[in-house]
Amino acid sequence: MKSIGIFYGSSTGTTSDLAQKIASALGVDSANVMDVANADAAAAAKYDVLLLGCSTWGLGDLQDDWESFLPKLKGENLSGKKVGLFGCGDASSYSDTFCAALGTIKAELANTGCTFIGAYPAEGYSYDETTAEENGQLIGLCVDDANEPDQTEARMERWIAAMGL
Repeated sequence: MKSIGIFYGSSTGTTSDLAQKIASALGVDSANVMDVANADAAAAAKYDVLLLGCSTWGLGDLQDDWESFLPKLKGENLSGKKVGLFGCGDASSYSDTFCAALGTIKAELANTGCTFIGAYPAEGYSYDETTAEENGQLIGLCVDDANEPDQTEARMERWIAAMGL
């Protein structure tokens, strides 16, 4: 079985809660679920699969702790690793930047040798545009617990299936 490390940044607890739900669904031990506020980017080396979670703030900004963690993670050897992205956003109030932090993370890690997994059709979502969408597919799990908490579980299951772990 592939080793999975979950790295997340959370300001209000929503992304932290989502990371825990994902860990539970995948059978990932809590020792392998790390808040990037105090995680060591070098820890990524021991995992085959990295699941990276980030909420989107303001007009598409990364969650604060990712601002310092992402450059460190980018400096690690990610060659051959599979990377799945998940995040929280508000598709109603921030319809133009819904979960855009995922697009930022993907762009930053694009040339590190990792392979992104978990893209799935964007149907059922309601937003204007986002860098978290490519060719009609979301690049990772996008959750809107502010407006659509009843959709989170089903969306998470679709994303997990799309990753093929």
